[in-house]
Amino acid sequence: MLRASNLEVVYDDVVLALRGVSLAVPDGGIVALLGSNGAGKTTLLRALTGLLDIHDGEITKGSVSLDDRPIHRWRPERVVDAGVRQVLEGRRVFVELSVEDNLKVGAHTARAAMRDNLERIYELFPVLADRRAKTAGYLSGGEQQMLAMGRALMSDPRFLLLDEPSLGLSPKLVEQVRDVIVEINRAGTGILLVEQNATMALSIAAHGYVMETGRIVLDKPAEALLRDDDVREFYLGLHPGEAGERRSFRDVKHYRRKKRWSA
Repeated sequence: MLRASNLEVVYDDVVLALRGVSLAVPDGGIVALLGSNGAGKTTLLRALTGLLDIHDGEITKGSVSLDDRPIHRWRPERVVDAGVRQVLEGRRVFVELSVEDNLKVGAHTARAAMRDNLERIYELFPVLADRRAKTAGYLSGGEQQMLAMGRALMSDPRFLLLDEPSLGLSPKLVEQVRDVIVEINRAGTGILLVEQNATMALSIAAHGYVMETGRIVLDKPAEALLRDDDVREFYLGLHPGEAGERRSFRDVKHYRRKKRWSA
């Protein structure tokens, strides 16, 4: 299990970004982390994967553990070697390299299985197989997202952390990404899915967390979050207690009810 326990993170010795955050991702499970921009979701991912130093961040309290072994002081490459991989927001592919060379970069910790893993990625993402020799910078946004995910899978991770994989994609591509995430999970990879698209995330997750202003405000099974009035209203755009009826922009703009956790 990958676990964050009572994490506090500070940037530049001044900005308190996480406040007592606890979260667990079980082996072979899908966990959704919801929240608006600035809630602290990406900071949590950085804490889990050892990338805080690059951004002048520091864990000042709490811990990150893998199978109850503390890893929050590990370098990022050691975290990767232990089986934890992150797909960063914004895809971040090597635009001047070919699709296949991008994938091979992701295999640096699993070179012996590179050929088998390439074939697995091409089965998951047939569009990448068709474009294996194409320069990555010429791929569409959706194809680049698939490439970023495929690159992370080239090292056979136990846990895959996805930061806004549906961001900027068309509804059809969001469905494709969702289906691929399910397939990756069926193969045994535990997934932490960080998303603003709450409907997509909760439809495939077993458990979910809601984060606001650097803290976890809700922690429930995904089905329970889908039924929660505050989640339905503020993250799904539905009236409390009603299914499918969305509020107009005018209604939302002038609505003043506080979320229960903000009251």
